[in-house]
Amino acid sequence: MEDEAIIKLFFSRSERAVAELAEKYQKLCMKVAVNILGNMQDAEECVNDAYLGVWNTVPPQKPENLTAFLCKIVRNLSLKRCTYNTAEKRKGNYGVCIEELDECLAASDTVESSFDSEELSKLLDRFLEGLDKTNRFLFVKRYWFADSYEALSRSTGMKEQAIRTRLSRIRAGLKKFLAEQEVFA
Repeated sequence: MEDEAIIKLFFSRSERAVAELAEKYQKLCMKVAVNILGNMQDAEECVNDAYLGVWNTVPPQKPENLTAFLCKIVRNLSLKRCTYNTAEKRKGNYGVCIEELDECLAASDTVESSFDSEELSKLLDRFLEGLDKTNRFLFVKRYWFADSYEALSRSTGMKEQAIRTRLSRIRAGLKKFLAEQEVFA
């Protein structure tokens, strides 16, 4: 079923909307949640909560891109669960990805206090637009979807060490780009 038809089901408050959403996006949502949490049970809970979140927000919102809208909800719920799990001294997969980005985003003040997060998002988009297709793919899959190096290797055919090296260079480029934009004092 096409996304527009699913959105229309949500607007008509049909319970079939959630079933169609799950049928079309279950695999993608689970991949995002499992990559972040590393735990199937927690991932299932987050995905189910995301379906409820879509039900509660559509309407009044009408997402332009249902895939991105749903994945963002799944990702945010998974990150909240990961934070909770980490507080309980359990570590999710996403923590490793975030640690890799710390060198780019670490500053004496928090990013939020020194720079508007919306503006930072625009700068990150600009930085990513400047990358070639492969590097942009690797960055997004690693730091947004939390794919492992092994998964990236399988999907690109590149060796894991080559991916690690590329991502290290991309992070260095991001750090330089953000410094040039005077994001950090």
